[in-house]
Amino acid sequence: MSKIEAQSQIIEDAAVTGSTVIIDTGCANLSSVRYAFERLLSVDERKNLVVTDDITAIKAATRVILPGVGTAGAAMASLHNKQLVEVIKALTQPVLGVCLGMQMLTRVSKERGATATDCECLGLIPTDIEQLDSKGLPLPHMGWNQITPSAHPIFNGIDTGAYVYFVHSYRAPISEYTIATAEHGEQFSAAIAKDNFIGLQFHPEKSAAVGAKMLKNFLTMTQSTLARSKPYQRQS
Repeated sequence: MSKIEAQSQIIEDAAVTGSTVIIDTGCANLSSVRYAFERLLSVDERKNLVVTDDITAIKAATRVILPGVGTAGAAMASLHNKQLVEVIKALTQPVLGVCLGMQMLTRVSKERGATATDCECLGLIPTDIEQLDSKGLPLPHMGWNQITPSAHPIFNGIDTGAYVYFVHSYRAPISEYTIATAEHGEQFSAAIAKDNFIGLQFHPEKSAAVGAKMLKNFLTMTQSTLARSKPYQRQS
């Protein structure tokens, strides 16, 4: 199959059957994210799991995953180069940002990387990314930590105190868009959400059965699921 034929098949799968698209951001460990979803799907269902940067396929998908590793500046530059920024902003289906993908959903990241200015992000969730105040604890915040989740459908079946796997030095503060919290020196947003956009600061694909449950929840998520489940009161 030629590249053009393969791309056409991707678009057809997304439009006809409803697919889950993992965006090829050019700055993510796509294989680990894809494998985490594949483990939850039957052989036939895996045909509808697509890794692509094709605009038509992304628009046609039933749900979309935005992964990312590295710095926000490099990741946003890649999205601009692929002409995906406005595409992502216009999506109305459930969108899941993972780790740096979560941070890209916010307004601004203070993680400047090689640049001298803050990084303008997608602006889909009105909060900003700043360095985690670890109060002397090691940075990056790396390893297993507990979360306090809300009643958001991404956390169906997830208990307060569940352990997930983090690797980050920057965070979103606690805000009205926080749907889960964690603590490493200070309390921060382990997850945020607004409308159809959901962000997880941790790596569900590395978080064993707890992470797999969240990914399974996302695979069953629809626009109506999100609309019915508000508000997302955090558990105390």
